[in-house]
Amino acid sequence: MHARRNNPLSTAPELRERILTALRDLLGERRFDTLSVADIIAAAGVSRASFYFYFPGKQAALAELVRRAVGQGHEAAQPWVRAQAGPAETLRAGIEAGAALWHDNAAVLRAIVENWASDPQLRELWLTQMQTFTEATVARLSADPAADLRDADLPALAATLTWTGERLYYLAACGIPPFDNRTVLVDTLTHLWMSTLYPGLSRS
Repeated sequence: MHARRNNPLSTAPELRERILTALRDLLGERRFDTLSVADIIAAAGVSRASFYFYFPGKQAALAELVRRAVGQGHEAAQPWVRAQAGPAETLRAGIEAGAALWHDNAAVLRAIVENWASDPQLRELWLTQMQTFTEATVARLSADPAADLRDADLPALAATLTWTGERLYYLAACGIPPFDNRTVLVDTLTHLWMSTLYPGLSRS
């Protein structure tokens, strides 16, 4: 049963949140490329005019959900970015937090990964968001004397690690073995980062 359309008591922020909540819920049931604005409007119980007042299209609504999830991702990475403990401990904590984030936002993050290559707006959004993680990794490693970066192209290495994580988190969000096992996912990514960046520590 759909929400009452444009309840006159609803405030502007509430209407916007209803649209975003409706899209998020729909993504748990259907692929983004099969959804129409009409589907979102019906699920949110808002008028077409209200939808287009806030969003020029469904891509813009998805983009807002993605930005929120990515913001949470940056928060999850802070223990490692700020070097609040040793590399192994902080990397594992950040990777576990990333796995939890992808689990909690699986439908939204699956949608962006599956659609960014075919839509210019989503492509720009996702490449920009991923670049923020790469840049944070470069900054962290540049300031870390324990990292073994001899002969490494640091931006390329950071991008490789970042995009590998994106792919494995995505496979986990899709329930693809063996990465649907949270322990396997976290252990694998932690080992990858540690053996690449801190080979001496990873063998100790």
